[in-house]
Amino acid sequence: MSCSLLEFCRLQELKTVRDLLFKSQESDPEDERSHTENELSWDTSDWESTWDGDAKEEESTTATKQVEDRDTEQSGPWMQECVLSLSPCSDLLVVAHKHKAVFLSAKWLTDGSGKEEMTLATTWSGTLSTEEGESVSSVICVPLASQKRSSTGRPDWTCVVVGFTSGYVRFYTENGVLLLAQLLQEDKVLRLKCRTYEIPRHPGVTEQPEELSILYPAALVTIDGFSLFQSLRACRNQVARAAAAGSDVIQPPPLAYKKWALQEMDSIVDHSSVGIMTLCVFDQMKNASILGGFHASVKGNPPAMSQYVTVGAGPYTGFYYAVEGSSQPLLSHVAMAVASKLTSALFNAASGWLGWNKNKNEDEAVQKQKPKVEPATPLGIRFGLPDSRRHGESICLSPCNTLAGVTDDFGRVTLLDLVRGIAIRMWKGYRDAQLGWLQVPEERVDREFSPSVARPKRHALFLVIYAPRRGILEVWAMQQGPRVGAFTVGKHCRLLYAGYRLMGVNSVTSQGWQLHTQQVCLLDPTTGALRTVNVPFHLALSDKKSERAKDMHLMKKITTLLRSRDIKPDVLENEARSVLLDIKHPAIKKQALESLLSAKDAPVSCLTNVTRALSETLKQQPPEEVDGALHQLCSSQLKLLQLYVDIQELHSAEESQASSVNDSLEGFEEELSRVASTLQSYAQLTSKPSVSFAQDSPDSPLSAQAFLSQIECTVDGELKINEKSNAEWKKLGNFLFWGCLCGKSPIHKVCGTLQQAGISPQQLLSLLLSVWLQREKEVLQNSAVTVRQLHTLLLSLSDMKGAIEDSWDPQSVSPWWQQVRSTCIQTNNAAAALLAALVTHRAAKASIAARADSKLQSEWEAVSLELEQWVVCVRQLEDVLVLQTLLLVPPPQGAAGGAAAHCSIKVLLEGGTGGIADSVSKWVFRQNMAPEKLREIVLKRNADDSGEEAEQKAGGDPEEKGRSQADTDSTAELLTAVCLRFPQSLSPDLLFAHSSWEYVVQWNKDPEEGRYLSWAVEHLKLISSPHIQLGISTMMWSTFIVKRFSTAAFLMEKVGKAPKDRLCRRDVGMGDKAMTSFLGSCVQLLQILMEADSAVEEVSAPELSVEEVWCGADGPASIAELALDQRGVHFPLVQHHFLLASLLHVAMTFSLRVKPLSLFDSKGKNAFFRDLTTIQLMPSGDMDPGLISLRQEFLMRALVGWVQAIDDVASTPSTPLPATGPTADWWPSLCLELGVLLQVNPDILQRHLVCELYNQGLDVRAEEMMLEVEDKDVLGSQLLVLTGQRLCYSLLHSQSQTQAAMELLARLPPTLCTWLKAMDPSELRCPMVPLAQTSRLVGRLIEMLPENHAQYSLALHLLEAVDVLTTED
Repeated sequence: MSCSLLEFCRLQELKTVRDLLFKSQESDPEDERSHTENELSWDTSDWESTWDGDAKEEESTTATKQVEDRDTEQSGPWMQECVLSLSPCSDLLVVAHKHKAVFLSAKWLTDGSGKEEMTLATTWSGTLSTEEGESVSSVICVPLASQKRSSTGRPDWTCVVVGFTSGYVRFYTENGVLLLAQLLQEDKVLRLKCRTYEIPRHPGVTEQPEELSILYPAALVTIDGFSLFQSLRACRNQVARAAAAGSDVIQPPPLAYKKWALQEMDSIVDHSSVGIMTLCVFDQMKNASILGGFHASVKGNPPAMSQYVTVGAGPYTGFYYAVEGSSQPLLSHVAMAVASKLTSALFNAASGWLGWNKNKNEDEAVQKQKPKVEPATPLGIRFGLPDSRRHGESICLSPCNTLAGVTDDFGRVTLLDLVRGIAIRMWKGYRDAQLGWLQVPEERVDREFSPSVARPKRHALFLVIYAPRRGILEVWAMQQGPRVGAFTVGKHCRLLYAGYRLMGVNSVTSQGWQLHTQQVCLLDPTTGALRTVNVPFHLALSDKKSERAKDMHLMKKITTLLRSRDIKPDVLENEARSVLLDIKHPAIKKQALESLLSAKDAPVSCLTNVTRALSETLKQQPPEEVDGALHQLCSSQLKLLQLYVDIQELHSAEESQASSVNDSLEGFEEELSRVASTLQSYAQLTSKPSVSFAQDSPDSPLSAQAFLSQIECTVDGELKINEKSNAEWKKLGNFLFWGCLCGKSPIHKVCGTLQQAGISPQQLLSLLLSVWLQREKEVLQNSAVTVRQLHTLLLSLSDMKGAIEDSWDPQSVSPWWQQVRSTCIQTNNAAAALLAALVTHRAAKASIAARADSKLQSEWEAVSLELEQWVVCVRQLEDVLVLQTLLLVPPPQGAAGGAAAHCSIKVLLEGGTGGIADSVSKWVFRQNMAPEKLREIVLKRNADDSGEEAEQKAGGDPEEKGRSQADTDSTAELLTAVCLRFPQSLSPDLLFAHSSWEYVVQWNKDPEEGRYLSWAVEHLKLISSPHIQLGISTMMWSTFIVKRFSTAAFLMEKVGKAPKDRLCRRDVGMGDKAMTSFLGSCVQLLQILMEADSAVEEVSAPELSVEEVWCGADGPASIAELALDQRGVHFPLVQHHFLLASLLHVAMTFSLRVKPLSLFDSKGKNAFFRDLTTIQLMPSGDMDPGLISLRQEFLMRALVGWVQAIDDVASTPSTPLPATGPTADWWPSLCLELGVLLQVNPDILQRHLVCELYNQGLDVRAEEMMLEVEDKDVLGSQLLVLTGQRLCYSLLHSQSQTQAAMELLARLPPTLCTWLKAMDPSELRCPMVPLAQTSRLVGRLIEMLPENHAQYSLALHLLEAVDVLTTED
């Protein structure tokens, strides 16, 4: 292979760049038009069609095209006037002219064919100059490495360094933001160059530090790369923070640098900083003798020196050496000024330097005053290459820092040896040449070399010369090598060579990085194409050494050939054959053959012909010259290709084997009818359409490359299948057996071909079962055919040699049939597994019977053991099928949903004794099934499940029985069928227990869903066994409830009232409504706990059992087992928590102010939130009257809250109150019950409730509650006041006072009149009460008060007044 020019990027906006840089200098006719017309002509030039009927616009379009043509013709010269710099990563190009610049960044675009290509598009343009009269003289783009550990070598960002004619050096971001500016010399910046870290290729080579060098006509400034990297990062971060905060940017301190005054040279136009070097002892003694004479002293350690090479005139080339440490880094006068300003800004907030109270005149004065420029340290020339008439123009340093190319005004290119300081080669006829270097690593195959032998990679060096006068690009091998490549290019191109890579890299951070940088790029301004030079390594070698390199490039050629998409198969075959036969080295030839065999698009005929040609070539060679591994590879791959073709032909043959009725499958339909309805339901639930990728479809053909990658040929000639991934394994099985299962391929021929190929029957059986289970939907759609074909295939595979061993132990099961059982046990495809088990059971029975006929009768014990295993497996698969069918039922719309659970025998056995109930409980949650609905289904199951007959019937055909229940839906039928299949594992208590636990687990994940916890408690109530109920309640409380419950109590204690939604979410993790529901569930849970604890002693603990076929379950203990292992609770402590939970629930429901923990004494507070199974010191005896008063006041406010809540609901006496919520009818009884437990007199609460009901105008409900009051005298006195308030309102405060009422008031006794006037009717919440209700109330008062009561006469007067008012109304 030879050199090549490869285009990797393109500039799309050349005309835009030219207009941005040269717009002010042009005088095109377009400039005389308006801005709107300019935009119109610009847009019209890109349109493919023109507006019809508008002559002016047509003229505009024509003029624009003429201008564009002229621009294209002049595109070359204008680029030569610009200063260009391309980032080594090729992601940023800077084009500058005078004071303007354009930044172009890389973007990826997709063309019409879908292929992505890289382009450089304008991202920033503007003016860079800030000083008057200055212009850009030099530019470089320096990519800065990322400091993140996850970085792989891409730059974090790119800094643009610009040198100006004024002497300033400024640093910008990719977006044109100024980071740093510094005046180092009041003279023109001639050249900017950079050196970055390179990993030393050989031991002993000095690591060169990073450095930025700036050349002035009389000085050379060097800036350390590490400090520059840190400063630029800090400046960029500070600018970003200032932009985000909208504040001023603090001027950063200037950079530390070294400045040399290069002496004894007339003029300098370019330079190269070679780096730090150390002379050997001989050179040190030689230099000391020359400089100091015979008596010169020589130091013991040679000093380290920085070498600088300059070109110009007098001498033509100069060599300078600066001893390290001879010059200290300079900090200019500006540094001290900035430091003092920074100090004053930090200690004096009134300072105007940071932009506070800044004076504009002071600003202008500071800007006009240039900083002081530090003097340079003189550096004398060590030696040079004198040539009085020759003037050097440029110097280009090689990547290895030992060679340099120099151009001059005589049209020569000189190659310098920088170590010896001599010119070693010269080329003529290259006027205005541009130089670049290419360092190419050797490509080698790593597998050829032993890991213990560490051979460093070789590198070849090439010099790239672009001669613009001749329009030619040449590549020369170093140092005395020939020209290895030449390309005819344009005469206006620019050769872009950076000579550096990423800044900020060191030996630690660069490990594992892959730096993607272009060494040499050629920019063609006429087309905008950026091309890189590709040079093979072997071009640098002599003929003897290039054979291996040639093989490597032939290998690369075949790789490129295989990647091309549009190549024809015959061309591919011919090219691949010729390349393979041309390769000499066996290892590379083997690698090339492997690449060809793994190519995706190569046809089978091509692979076969090329491999056969290579094999025949090897056979013609002498045996001692043939590589054994290569010959083995050819023969094995030919065998595999032939097998692939044979199988493909058998599947595509038109004639197929007739499916004959097999006698051994007689009666199979009857056996299948036992689960036929379940299979039908299962098929309907699994036949829903799903989305999958085309390449993942089982119908996609298996390529020959995939076939070869999965099968390998062993040394003894047998074939072994490698199970790389599950998908590839299934594809191979589909390729081999699916045609046979569909009845389209001859089974005996396919099996004979596979047996002849040498594949083990165990692997073939595994492939057959994988495709059978994978294509479950197709199997169920045509089960009549597929089942018979599977039976035939199993018998054919069983007859193969090595399938069933003749010498297996009669006391153990057969490994061959155990393989099928293991697969069926592990799979989630229940229907396909059941069919396979039924068929294999038949096949095993037939095979064992045939073997028993020819052997002794002692084999019958083994036969019974084998068949017993199959009976158990089939029964388990039938159970799993019914359970899986239930789990596949989709949840109703709006339910929690989630993916349907999949079960298998293995999963259920590993799930322990509670695995089945756990699966069903998760399904119950997904179905959003209410506890009442589940209880109804379970109770119907129990009612129907009576006696042995029902069990046998359920075991025989539970689906038929489910369908006979016409009043239930399909979901209930399936659940009933599953419960009948698992009478012990899904007993009602176990099902309710697991459902309760599942709901509380789901509630813990989403506490906002209070319904989950409520339903968990409802399921808990349905458990009949108090032992299980007690254990699960205890676990639920300690695991999920008590932590949130204590948090809620402490929160309410802290705020002193029912907390708002925000506080509830912050502390408890749920909203205020959810917290109210949570506290209600806590009350119910603790109540269940107390009831279960009371009933435990009366009932014995239940015995848990599982079905006989599922006795092998080995996994975690079930929830019921854990519940039975729980310790008993301390009843007073549970009751104590019940009190607190009820108080919290009341406070949250009616939004009451209370500190709940303050209602208890110190003993009661200390007992809260302890383990319920421990005995705590509880409050005893009479409580403090102050606490009792607080409790009584709280309960009274709770009763007031309930009365106010039911006012709207209970508008009519006959309206029933709801069962839940703040208007439920059980709140009064709860408050009275709490009053008894809290030592509050319940009669006081009862009287208060009656008064509040009358106060609210709910007289009917008050009369019902009045019957339970014991102290009628006190209640009568309280109600007498309330009656007086009502009458006072009617007579004195009503808006519609009648004359009769006024007359009545005048006739009343003075004592009654005075008493009524003293009443305050504003205390009544419902003063507008019908007189009939008031009259009835007064009648009740007369009945309650004894005649000797002090207020009895007053009540009689009230009765008389009310009767008069009622009569008048």
